[in-house]
Amino acid sequence: MKIVKLNKKWILTSIIAIFLLLLVFYPVPPQHPIRYVERESGAIKTEKVYGELWLDWLYHNPFGQATLWAVAKRKFVTSVYGDMMDKKSSVEKVQPFIREYHVDIGIAQKEHFASFNEFFVRKLKPEARPINTDSLVVTSPADGKILAYADVSKSDFYIKGFRFNVHSFLENETLAKKYDDGAMIVFRLAPPDYHRYHFPVSGTVPPQNTKINGDYYSVNPLALRKKAEIFWLNKREYGVIKSPVFGDVLMSEVGATMVGSIIQTYRGTDVQKGQEKGYFKFGGSTVVLLFEKNAIKIDDDLLKNTARGLETTIKMGERIAEKK
Repeated sequence: MKIVKLNKKWILTSIIAIFLLLLVFYPVPPQHPIRYVERESGAIKTEKVYGELWLDWLYHNPFGQATLWAVAKRKFVTSVYGDMMDKKSSVEKVQPFIREYHVDIGIAQKEHFASFNEFFVRKLKPEARPINTDSLVVTSPADGKILAYADVSKSDFYIKGFRFNVHSFLENETLAKKYDDGAMIVFRLAPPDYHRYHFPVSGTVPPQNTKINGDYYSVNPLALRKKAEIFWLNKREYGVIKSPVFGDVLMSEVGATMVGSIIQTYRGTDVQKGQEKGYFKFGGSTVVLLFEKNAIKIDDDLLKNTARGLETTIKMGERIAEKK
């Protein structure tokens, strides 16, 4: 077992070394920056992307794309890196990361960690993320950036003219038909974000999620601009929240490059809005919500920003929609 682990670590180290060499000889053309709307101020800002050089090269360089297909999307690369983030030595990365990405560690329940992953999955103080308690309101399940579509069948997804394929995403024709003309809200969690996710509505849920195996592509817009079908190629899982107010709300967690694991922490079948559902280990990740037709009215600012091709910042517990 130790030999296997050493070999995997050596392979990952070799991949990084090859990447650096190829980057020198085959640089990446400049890419358009990721712009988003800060919800509180309405200002348009530019995102500082973790691993931006690596992502640009993988998805926008012929040699990078070959590496992506052959190696980078594979589970073992993500697993090895995830294991490294669990080691005690990884704690050395915490403070530089906090400084680089201006993480507000003061709202976390603790400020000292045994590993980078312990920092990454940190819990927040309850008062840091107040939950909108209106029973007719849907709240954000996570911190991150949001895209919102009132009708998934008529919406452009990152690339103009590209539609999100609910049937491919769920791999369940009967269930997918329920959401064909419904609303979809996508939450992208970047590495600096709080990485626990919560129930957006109250209701009853199955004791376990349905899991779908897949690859580990990045879910960053830099990658999605080139390969927009990533959401139904990646590993993902989902469950349906049966809500007396909002009907059957499907909630899915999507893995990505360097996401060590998707961990569900909820127990039982009765859940409350704002209750923790689980967390992602290291990496950028995504939560997808699907609603039946005419079940909700998404907040206007989220729809308008999405129509402009811009994500909007969101915090867990914030209002995102109401009963239609």
